[in-house]
Amino acid sequence: MKILILHGPNLNMLGRREKEHYGSGSQEDLQRTLSERFPDCTFELFQSNHEGELVDRIHRAVEESYDGIIVNFGGLTHTSVSIRDALSLLPEKPVEVHLSNIHAREPFRHTSLTGGVCRGMISGFGFYGYIMAVEALLHDPARSAESNRE
Repeated sequence: MKILILHGPNLNMLGRREKEHYGSGSQEDLQRTLSERFPDCTFELFQSNHEGELVDRIHRAVEESYDGIIVNFGGLTHTSVSIRDALSLLPEKPVEVHLSNIHAREPFRHTSLTGGVCRGMISGFGFYGYIMAVEALLHDPARSAESNRE
């Protein structure tokens, strides 16, 4: 299974910023954890601090073949109509992950503009949320029904 992980602004600073919200692991730690836990999966991680670069990467993903996509757009989750519109082009709807519980934080973080075009959202479990997202992709009933028809 080939999985794309898209990270938005400031997630390149994981392990160095607000550890009480985001934990002490880096993006590299996350990718290593997922690769070890799911050796039959290939993970590609793309991070950008720039909204347009994320939109461009989503556009490329439309043309590429991924079995699943996991997204965490950081602060752009709550503000980016452009990213939401790009996500709606994807044939496979992504799983949205947030390290912290966005509903237990500042009120402006309670709304996810991007979550409405995702198959689901996992929030508040740190890196374990990504493990849950991969499990959700691996055991998606819609995917199972589709493969049974083939």
